[in-house]
Amino acid sequence: MKNLFRVALLLTLPLFAVTACKKEEAAAPAAAPAAAPVTMPSDPNDTAAWKNYLVGVAKQNMEGIRQRPYMYYVPAGDTPEILEQVDRQQSDVTDVIGRGILPGNMIAFGSPDSTRMADLIVEAFKVSRPNSLKDVRVLFIGAAVDEQRVREAVAPSAAEFVFVEAK
Repeated sequence: MKNLFRVALLLTLPLFAVTACKKEEAAAPAAAPAAAPVTMPSDPNDTAAWKNYLVGVAKQNMEGIRQRPYMYYVPAGDTPEILEQVDRQQSDVTDVIGRGILPGNMIAFGSPDSTRMADLIVEAFKVSRPNSLKDVRVLFIGAAVDEQRVREAVAPSAAEFVFVEAK
């Protein structure tokens, strides 16, 4: 009886192994479709279109990121409401940079007013401690003329800096 049980067990083990392999194959994720190119909105005052554009660019730069990114946007214009929103964003970003961000995260910045956004980033990163953002990606979507000064402001934090020219 013992031998019959052992033989039955030996004959069924390969079945379990084959079944397990089939389940792993089925669980393997399908290849992600290629991301559609995103186009910068032509109207700097179309906030919804700009936010969609920035989200699209951020999605294209998510490889290796494990969490939902921190996204910061400031609108174009100089109305009191917009200037107040810029001040709030400045305060929020400075607080986040000062507290630190866990490795594997991304912080993304973009605006139809690249110079204003660059100024915000440069100011916020003044509070970062050396090497405090190691393994964090900083994505700046803006004009090429603003890239270098933002890159220099981010560098001491040891964050990975990624620049995407808004186009």
